Amino acid sequence: MNFDLTNALFGLGGGILIGLSAALLLLANGRIAGISGIAGSLVALKLPATWRESALFLAGLVAAPAIYALVVSPPDIKITGSVPLLVTGGVLVGIGSRLGSGCTSGHGVCGISRLSKRSILATATFMAIAIATVTISRHLIAA
Repeated sequence: MNFDLTNALFGLGGGILIGLSAALLLLANGRIAGISGIAGSLVALKLPATWRESALFLAGLVAAPAIYALVVSPPDIKITGSVPLLVTGGVLVGIGSRLGSGCTSGHGVCGISRLSKRSILATATFMAIAIATVTISRHLIAA
């Protein structure tokens, strides 16, 4: 894979926007921008008082890439995994988010920036598991 300055700048811009949105949510409402918690609050049987805010936050997550695709040519995305495998992976991520009391955005972006020991440990754990999974699937199983 070759270094591409355009992709690097888009990645930098996206990272800045994620950090800015997390900081604004925390400053304006005192809430952590954990996507699993925000999504979970919408599917709960009893909607919280902030359900409109949660819905708008999630709508922004869906609208931003759609707007990006209209302005800049969308990337060529190829999904090579099987649909059952992808669904299983999604379910396992959801279970892990609940067991870990948060998701990658809550722990990795917001928790580490607040120097939360629990978030640092959670982020180190899911990064180590991700590295091990890629290493096993690409180099040991595929070989």
